[in-house]
Amino acid sequence: MLPLSTLDRLLPVWILAAMALGLGLGRAWPGLGAALDSVQLAGVSVPIAIGLLWMMYPVLAKVRYESIGAHVRDTRLLGTSLVLNWIVGPIVMFVLAWVLLPDLPEYRNGLILIGLARCIAMVLIWNTLACGSNELAAVLVALNSVFQILTYSVLGYFFLAVVPGWLGVEGTAIRISMGAIARSVGIFLGVPLLAGWLTRRTLVARKGEAWYEGTFLPRIGPTALLGLLYTIVLMFAMQGDRIVESPVDVFRIAVPMVVYFAIMFGVAFAVSVRMGFDYPTTASISFTAAGNNFELAIAVAVATFGITSGEALAAVVGPLIEVPVLVLLVYASLWARGRFFGGAVPA
Repeated sequence: MLPLSTLDRLLPVWILAAMALGLGLGRAWPGLGAALDSVQLAGVSVPIAIGLLWMMYPVLAKVRYESIGAHVRDTRLLGTSLVLNWIVGPIVMFVLAWVLLPDLPEYRNGLILIGLARCIAMVLIWNTLACGSNELAAVLVALNSVFQILTYSVLGYFFLAVVPGWLGVEGTAIRISMGAIARSVGIFLGVPLLAGWLTRRTLVARKGEAWYEGTFLPRIGPTALLGLLYTIVLMFAMQGDRIVESPVDVFRIAVPMVVYFAIMFGVAFAVSVRMGFDYPTTASISFTAAGNNFELAIAVAVATFGITSGEALAAVVGPLIEVPVLVLLVYASLWARGRFFGGAVPA
């Protein structure tokens, strides 16, 4: 039996319904996308930014922050995650983009930007659904955030401008502001992280941990999925027509992304099992390695290449492909738990 509630088990149905609703809204009100995008926060539409913050807060409120220290001291675990995220992930996406999109440089650039943006948002949802360690996921997300600020602009220049020259083709000039990246990370991770920490600290002190874990969390937990569905509705309302009008291009973008998710999740899971990590640790490492920070990729693509660019379209298509694929990987992870860990999820 999958350890998911009825709401969670039917998530693919809700996601398809949210996509259809968003597309319908965009068709019924053609100016809705422009109106939603007229006010932005860190390069992201404010209504979507609200959804991103909404879906992250309940997950971060579940984290047992007092137990994070044990994960931070495990250098073998953190080293595994860093290698998967900052060496393997970008290289895999770069190779897939060049192999599968050799004739579409704009979409190829967009995919490379996605591969460099390591996940700091939706991964918390998938990790929770797959019964991964919330504490470890919080540590890995924070670690990815720091590396994103320090390395994204450097890696973007390296993979888009330098490496193509080594292959004998013309590179793409790109300038990415570290300040813009830091602002994006600070808003979309820092704000809900601080809110989750303060919520846990305050309510546990006043009501006790038993009330917090048994009463408060069950009430706010499902709202994370509502935030996810809300975000999907708005994304399709804003970009649905453009995606529907370019089905072949969307398919070309989707193929390397699906292959990327499968490779990264499979490699991370296999490596973690081989290293002897328990299931919650393995799930957290695997989902943080497979997921990407599409909010950052979209913001960088729009700011650097323009809202109508192929790079921006690839970045927008990204999360629409990620959501159903990562939902399937949640079920794959739970199946693999029974196959490799005997079905037991350590507390």
